[in-house]
Amino acid sequence: MRFFASIGLAASMLCAGAAYAQQPITIKFSHVVAPDTPKGRAAEKFKALAEQYTAGRVKVEIYPNSQLYKDKEELEALQLGAVQMLAPSLAKFGPLGVREFEVFDLPYLFNDTSELRKVTNGEVGKALFTKLEPKGIVGLAYWDSGFKIMTANSPMHSIDDFLGLKMRIQSSKVLESQFKALEAIPQVMAFSEVYQAMQTGVVDGSENTPSNIYTQKVHEVQKHATVSNHGYIGYAVIVNKKFWDGLPADVRTGLDRAMAESTAYANEIAQKDNEDAMQAMRDSKRITFHEFTPQERGEWMKALAKVHKQMAPRIGQDTLDAVYRDLGRNQ
Repeated sequence: MRFFASIGLAASMLCAGAAYAQQPITIKFSHVVAPDTPKGRAAEKFKALAEQYTAGRVKVEIYPNSQLYKDKEELEALQLGAVQMLAPSLAKFGPLGVREFEVFDLPYLFNDTSELRKVTNGEVGKALFTKLEPKGIVGLAYWDSGFKIMTANSPMHSIDDFLGLKMRIQSSKVLESQFKALEAIPQVMAFSEVYQAMQTGVVDGSENTPSNIYTQKVHEVQKHATVSNHGYIGYAVIVNKKFWDGLPADVRTGLDRAMAESTAYANEIAQKDNEDAMQAMRDSKRITFHEFTPQERGEWMKALAKVHKQMAPRIGQDTLDAVYRDLGRNQ
């Protein structure tokens, strides 16, 4: 009887082990923006493709709008393995000691998306990702949010209009330097707190992409916007290195394919979403838009040019020079 009981116990353990082995691999993908932004929609695209290309062996759970973690918390959560995937803005790696990513925060660095691609799709983009690996992070892709505009409760035509304005920024010394160059007062604040801070007057304004401004309803608590296109916001899709390295090779291949396709999708929709958001905000008539004159744009560019030199020691002159070379500039 003991012999048969042992056989039964072994069989049940094998069945339990087989059932466990068949459990899908869960990827918790956390981000801080709304589901209907380019990043939010791209995350959903990745989920669908990842589950398809791994034949259901992977399940992707998406947590938008800071449901799990705010800006300052999410990178630590990834490193600890509490979540497996993030898509933080490129400004957020400075606190990890990887300051080279802050090159993307420099004002008037890129004239358009084609210039940006020379960097993100080139050797500089790859080299930046390798700097994350000692931190337990693997970089998978760059996703666009778009080019930034300024919003505030007062007009911002001249750089003199920024004097004394309290402007919300992400945690970035480059963005801090940018607003100091405009003689504004930069204030670091989590993205999820911006609407209320504007509503209550804690901050006077901010910079962001039109799609982020619109989906967070910032245009409802700001009276003026300047279409400056002075800087870029992009995201790095990243995963916990221990988790990624531990995946079966065929699963990782499927996820790589899903990421490549969702990246193409993300970057295609970003520009259209920003254009649609701009039009929707204009139609709302709740915020007044100002378009630059050539003279005004030149004034802004001249005032902000010094930020590049000021931040070169922090970002790394080698990184900055590599970007300039990719863009065909001598600076």
